[in-house]
Amino acid sequence: MKHDYDVAIIGGGPCGSFSAFQIAKNQVTVAVFEEHPQIGVPTHCPGHLSINGLKRLGLYPLPPKIIENIFYGAKFYSPKGIEFSVRLNSPVTCTVNRSLFDKYIAHLAEKSGAKYYLHSRVTRLISDKFKVIGLEVQSETQSRQIFSKIIIDAEGITARLLKSAGLNPPEKKWILKAVHAEVENIKNVEDDIVEVYLGNDYAPGFYFWIIPKKDGVAKIGLAARSGNPGDYLEKVMKKHPIVSLKLKKSKITYKKFHSITLGGPISKAFSNGFLAIGDAASQVKPTTGGGIITGLTCSKIAAEITLKAISSNDTSAKFLRQYQERISDFIGFDMKVMRGIRKLLNRTSDKKIDIIAQLYNMLKLETAIKKVKEIDYQGKAVISAIRDLRILAFLIYSLIVLSLQPGR
Repeated sequence: MKHDYDVAIIGGGPCGSFSAFQIAKNQVTVAVFEEHPQIGVPTHCPGHLSINGLKRLGLYPLPPKIIENIFYGAKFYSPKGIEFSVRLNSPVTCTVNRSLFDKYIAHLAEKSGAKYYLHSRVTRLISDKFKVIGLEVQSETQSRQIFSKIIIDAEGITARLLKSAGLNPPEKKWILKAVHAEVENIKNVEDDIVEVYLGNDYAPGFYFWIIPKKDGVAKIGLAARSGNPGDYLEKVMKKHPIVSLKLKKSKITYKKFHSITLGGPISKAFSNGFLAIGDAASQVKPTTGGGIITGLTCSKIAAEITLKAISSNDTSAKFLRQYQERISDFIGFDMKVMRGIRKLLNRTSDKKIDIIAQLYNMLKLETAIKKVKEIDYQGKAVISAIRDLRILAFLIYSLIVLSLQPGR
C-alpha cells in the first residue's frame, strides 16, 4: 500500500506537536491534522508547569515571551481558611502563555520537517483487517483519506476515535468540568507564589487556584466533580471569605470551560498501527489535573517506539506494546500513588482537611518539604520525603484521619 506519510498525528496540541517534532527530526515523514484554524487557540488550561519537568524534556529555557511568571512555592488554604505553605530557595514552576507555548512546539516540529494541516478535522479512522491504516479528514473544502504506517491520537480529552481502534476512552466518572479565567486588578497576592483553595462548598472534588502573572493580572480557575463550574467560580469570587477580598475589584478578561480527567492512564493505549497520547490516553496527574509534562513525556516515548516500529517495518500491536510497557515503567508507580491519593481526597470531608492543615503547621513541615525536589512524579516524591521522620509522622497521621468514618 502507498502511504501518504509514515506517521499521521491527530491534534496539534503540545503532545501531538512534541511527538511530531521527535519523529520529524529523524527524517521520517509526519503530518499533523488540527481541527482548529490555528495552533494554540482556544486556550484550555492555565499552563502551570514544573521547571524540572521542562528541563528533562529539553524544553527549558523557553523563549522569554512564552514565560509569563515563575514561582518559588505555593500557599494552600483549608476550607476553614487555615494557611499552610512552602517557599523554596529556587524557582520550581512557571506559567506559560499556552497559545505561544503550543505554537513554539509546533514550530519546532515544522522546522524539523513535519507538515501541518489546519482546519482539518479527523472524522474517522480507516481500518483494514483490525489494523488502523489511515484517516478520513474533513477540511473547509473537501473530505479526503490519508494513509500512513502509524496513527498517533493526540485529539485531547474528547477521545472520540479510541473505540474505533479497539481502545477504551478515559472513564467518564473520573472526568471533572473545569473553568479557566484571567482577571485584572487582583489584590494582595505575592507574584511568585501560587495559591490553592480547598473546600467542597466552592470546588467539590478539586480546588480553586490563583496563578499570578504580573502587574495585578492573574489566572484563576477551578474544577468540580458535580455542578456548574461557572456558578462555582462566581460564588468563589463573590463569597469566599479570603478570595472575594482579593478579587473584589477584579474584572474577568478571558474565560474558557474545559474538562479534566483524573482517573489515571487508560489501561491500554496501543493497537495495530495506532498509539494514543496525552489527554486522550488520560496521561494526567490524578492529584492536580496537570497533564502537560506527563503527556509530553509519554509523547516522546510514543515517538521513540514509532521510530523503532517504522525502522523494523513492524507496526503490529505486539510490537507497539513496548509503548505501554515503557510508560508503565516510567510513570506507572507514580500514577498509582496519585490515583490512590485522589480516591482518599474524594471521600475526605472539609473538617478532615482542616485537621491535616493544622498538623502541617504544628509540625512545621515547610522546612522539611523544601527538601523535596520532585513534583511531577509524586510517588517518587513520597518515597523521598518519608526519610524525614516529621513527614513520615504527618503522612501516617493523615492516613489515619482520612480513613476514619465520616463524622469521627
